[in-house]
This record gives sequence, C-alpha cells and structure tokens, in this order.
Amino acid sequence: MDSLTDSNKIPIKNLYYMLCYAWGHLAEKEFAKIAREDEKDIKHLLTRILLVKLRSLIKRGYFKEYIGFREETSTLRGKILFQESINTFSFKRAKMHCEFEEMSHDILHNQIIKSILYYLIQSVKLEKELKDEVIQVYEHFGGISRLQLHPSIFNKVKLHRSNQHYRFVLDICRFLYESLLINEGNTDEKFADFEREPKAMARLFEDFVRNFYKKETPEYRVFRENIYWEAEGEDLSYLPLMQTDISLESQTRKIIMDTKYYQHSLTQYKGSQKLISGNLYQLFAYLSNHKKASEKETIGILLYPKTGQELNLSYVVKGYQMQVYTVDLNQDWRSIHERLVEIVMNCQESLSNIASK
Repeated sequence: MDSLTDSNKIPIKNLYYMLCYAWGHLAEKEFAKIAREDEKDIKHLLTRILLVKLRSLIKRGYFKEYIGFREETSTLRGKILFQESINTFSFKRAKMHCEFEEMSHDILHNQIIKSILYYLIQSVKLEKELKDEVIQVYEHFGGISRLQLHPSIFNKVKLHRSNQHYRFVLDICRFLYESLLINEGNTDEKFADFEREPKAMARLFEDFVRNFYKKETPEYRVFRENIYWEAEGEDLSYLPLMQTDISLESQTRKIIMDTKYYQHSLTQYKGSQKLISGNLYQLFAYLSNHKKASEKETIGILLYPKTGQELNLSYVVKGYQMQVYTVDLNQDWRSIHERLVEIVMNCQESLSNIASK
C-alpha cells in the first residue's frame, strides 16, 4: 500500500461501497440508494445512513448492560459496605452505603453515539437541513452521558451476538470522528476531507481490495503475510519487514498483490513513460524471497487506481511472473467488480500456462 492519488473523481456511492467491503458490512451496501445526486461528500452520506440506522435502533431499544453503583440508601440492596457506613455514620440517618449493579443504557456504546451526534451538531461544515435531522435524533439520547472522545475509546467497545446491530453504527461513528478530527479544547473545527487524505484513501483502497477478494474469490485464501528474507548474517533483525498487502492462495497457485494508491501509475523519464521502479523492486523482492519457501506457482501483481491510461502489463523478470493493472474507480460499480475479478482470472490463466509447459 502506498498513497498519493487524487480521489476527487471517485463517485460518493463508490466510496461508500469501498467502505462496506473494507469494514466487512456488505449487507449495508443497499444504503447507497440514500445518496443524493448532489451529495456533498462521503461524510454527509454516512451521516444520513447513521440517522436511518439510529432511528431503527431507537425503535428497537438501546442495548443495556449491568453497571456498578455505590450509594448511601435507606433501601438495602446488593453488597452492604459496613466500614464505609460506619465511617460516615450512615446508620444515624437510617441509611447504609451499598454497592450494587443495575441494567442501564448509559453505557459506552450509546455514549459514543451521542457524542458523535453532538459533534455533528457543532460542525459548521454540515448542511443545515441534515443538521436539523441530527438534532431530532440527538434528543432521544437524553438519559445517556456524553464523552470526550479519543481514538482508543473505540477499541474499548465490546461487541457480541446480543449487540451486533451496533457494529455498523459504531464503524460509521469512528469514521466520522476521524474525519472531524475532533478536539474539544479547540474551537476551530478541523474537518478533514477524507477524499483528499492520501494515507486514509490508500488504506481504504488496500482494505477494500483485500476484502473484495475474500468475498468474491472463495477458491482462494486471502490474507496478509510476512515474507522472510533469504539471507545470512550476524543479526537479521535489522532487515526490514516484508509484508504483503494481499496474498491469494489456493491449493496449487499463489498471487501476491501490492496496492499502490498513487496520483500517477507511471513516471516520466527522458520524455518516456515508465513504471515506478521502486514498486517493481518491492514486488520482485517479495517474489524472489517467497518462491524459495513455496513450491506453488506464484505471480506478483501491482494494482493502481486508474488515473490516466489503463494498464494491462505482463513481464517475466528473472523467471518471476509480474503483472501491472489499473482499476477505474470512477466507473459504475458493476464494471469495477468485473475488472477486479478479471485481474485474478488473468493471473490464473498465466499460472496455468506456466504449469502446462
């Protein structure tokens, strides 16, 4: 994965489809129909979808969990805290300090949602009509606390069978949080333009392609893997880690794919267009070090988003099969789907030809 391309030309619906694959929420692809013809950006679309999901959640009822309480009470419940009661002379007031648990919807899942809604309301970049809808939904979260959000808080949420319906909602909340670059101590909003953020888009492109192949090519095991250097020396720990973006492996063949989210898939050298040498060297290193540890026929792929001419290139470099492709993310989704499947089919055909020789 590398980044540097301008993604302004990618339709909002296509960005949403890519997110659904990257997050593993293919069942939610249907919500793309909510997008307006003049949709401002992906954040506005995701906010609309979030509101639809939250209205459904409100009708269903908030997820609740047991949370602990400690209080001085005249009604004995749970565990009596004798020492604390003696120290504060609670008995003179006909009360005791007790520790108990109670079911509550004021839990982290719902607190994150309320906090995101609050920040959306505060956002100067959100269209007024949509903000009014956010306010209406926000009013249903009256009994839930608001948090000061930070990146690690999303990792503390525990999801299981009983609250799986929160997963997509919280993924949207995390995305909006990262896009808003929320900082409670700063009144100057920093609304990150996700579509113009190269590293974020590069990560999305890689995750989308990997999960696309997990779903659409069931004959392959799709994963990331570490490739170890075929090297000798006193301390090999200084050698850089080689980790594939995407590996597709069947019983007889293997595809190592590197996604490159660049502004240009070609570079200029003395007036001629050339492939980017560093990308080829990296792929060659993967293939040359991997093949010695595997008996399967292996092919390497460089995959770029199409920003200029379409690429369908194939080479054999020192016995290693290498191919270079582009996929046009600006076209209709069916064509994107067909193109990605076609790339793997081309690889299979190339590997079959090698095996038959």
